Amino acid sequence: MKTVDLKKRLRKDRTLVMVSLRVPEDVVEDLKRIAPLLGFGGYQPLMRHYIGEGLRHDLERLDETPLSGLVDSLKRRGVDERVIAEAVAEMRGIG
Repeated sequence: MKTVDLKKRLRKDRTLVMVSLRVPEDVVEDLKRIAPLLGFGGYQPLMRHYIGEGLRHDLERLDETPLSGLVDSLKRRGVDERVIAEAVAEMRGIG
C-alpha cells in the first residue's frame, strides 16, 4: 500500500458508516471472548481489525504489478539491485 494511502487509513478521525451484518452466534461469542485477550475493548473493534487486516492484504496483493513481481523474483534469485534498477529504467525509457 502506498504511504499516502496508509497515512489516510491510520487517521483516527475517519468517518464511520453503520453496517448491518449477519454473523453466526457462536462466532460473535468467540469474538467477545477473544477481544479482551487481544487488547480490544469489545468484539466490534476486533471485527473492524480483522476486516481492515484482510482488506490491506488483498489491496497489497491486487496493487502488485507484474513488473514488481518480476523485480521481487529477480532479487530473490540474487540479481544485483543496481542491475535491476537500470533494466527497469531502460524499460520505462528513463535510462
